[in-house]
Amino acid sequence: MSHDRIESRIALLPHATLALALLGAGLVPAHAQDPAPDDLVALRAELAALKAEQAERDRRIERLEAALDRAAGTTLAAAPPAAQPLAATPPASAAVPAPASAGAALPVAGVSPGAGPADRLRISGDLRVRGQGDWSDDDGRNRASAQLRGRLGATFAVNDRVTIGARLATGDSDDPNSTDVQLSNWLDDLDVSLDMAYVQLGFDQLTLFGGKFPQPFVRTDLVWDGDVNPQGLGATWRRPLDGGGALRANALAFIVDEQAAGPDSTMLGAQLGYESPARGHWKFDVHGAYYHYDLGSTAGADAGDFRSNLRNPDGSFRSDFHLANLLFGVNYAGLGTQWPVRLVGDYVRNLGAATGDDTGYGVDLIVGKASAARDWRVAYGYSATQADAVLAAFSHDNIGIATNYRLHSLTVDYVPMPRTMISAYWYHYRPYGAAHAGANDPNDWLERLRLAFLVNF
Repeated sequence: MSHDRIESRIALLPHATLALALLGAGLVPAHAQDPAPDDLVALRAELAALKAEQAERDRRIERLEAALDRAAGTTLAAAPPAAQPLAATPPASAAVPAPASAGAALPVAGVSPGAGPADRLRISGDLRVRGQGDWSDDDGRNRASAQLRGRLGATFAVNDRVTIGARLATGDSDDPNSTDVQLSNWLDDLDVSLDMAYVQLGFDQLTLFGGKFPQPFVRTDLVWDGDVNPQGLGATWRRPLDGGGALRANALAFIVDEQAAGPDSTMLGAQLGYESPARGHWKFDVHGAYYHYDLGSTAGADAGDFRSNLRNPDGSFRSDFHLANLLFGVNYAGLGTQWPVRLVGDYVRNLGAATGDDTGYGVDLIVGKASAARDWRVAYGYSATQADAVLAAFSHDNIGIATNYRLHSLTVDYVPMPRTMISAYWYHYRPYGAAHAGANDPNDWLERLRLAFLVNF
């Protein structure tokens, strides 16, 4: 039945219901009781069917809204920029939403029972080419390089509750926080791997995941790189509130490294959040999370997983990682639909750190949007983190220092035509403190400039 037909019939429901009530009470004259008993039975049956269809429609809308939330905000704070499921390369501390459908296919929810296979399948992907320049005052030689990233993802709705998804991506399969390929190695073919494969169960406001799936947490790159897709079990819950606000809860049982004989490495994480309704031009959101790592095994780790975290003489992590994370976002719509403004703050402290190097924070300001042709978006961010404030294996890799850094970033995005984007990124950074600067001069500011062209579908 078409939506127009449903809506026209729904519009008649109050009149039909009133007529039935008056007839039952004997308040309508006999000459006005035109419908025969069989007609009344048919009318009641059709009324019940319409109510059932409307209820199913409402459930489908809720599921689609929840799916869009995850695809647009599994990155920061389910609001425009800085943390939400998203796919463009953002400022170092903020995940900024990419143009529609850049990367992972949108979860399919509420598919009609009569839908065919083509209606149940969603395919999306992107291809990005990027040039990069690195230089500094005296901390190393200048370098020019180029990178390529390609991703192809799909979801298939098995029924109105169960969806399966998978994604192929370029990049080193041993590096969880990057899908970029360095163009080099005498034209060797590109490495491609399956970076997501999962089953998803939808129950109105609750969605469950199993396998290797999209990041469930509202986040910025300070703690979670945008390319990290955890494995294990995950859950997201969102309850709409009157006026457009919402309550959120996300949870993850993360299998980091499992050993047949010996201790395992795991993480249990939970996040609670609140999104306010609009108050004039203003909205805000706040999310608090706790991530408890138990790193009993590092057998599956390599140098890229340790990165700049502090280590013991035997090579193990010096600190435990029990991360308390607070995110706060403010949206302002007073400059018009073309220029939404978002300010995001992110603070993390490692309660399990073995030293005082346990704190990180970031602030990002994003103005504009990048969803339609001729859109512009500009973002500035400042972030700083000490050596063991975060687990470097899963934090961002936008610059050459994984932790113990101070970073200024500036991003400019322009959409020249639908489903494309031109981006420029500038990173200005140096070590946070001299004690753990390693080979870097603690007083030397390093520079990184990136120019990228993205096509997505």
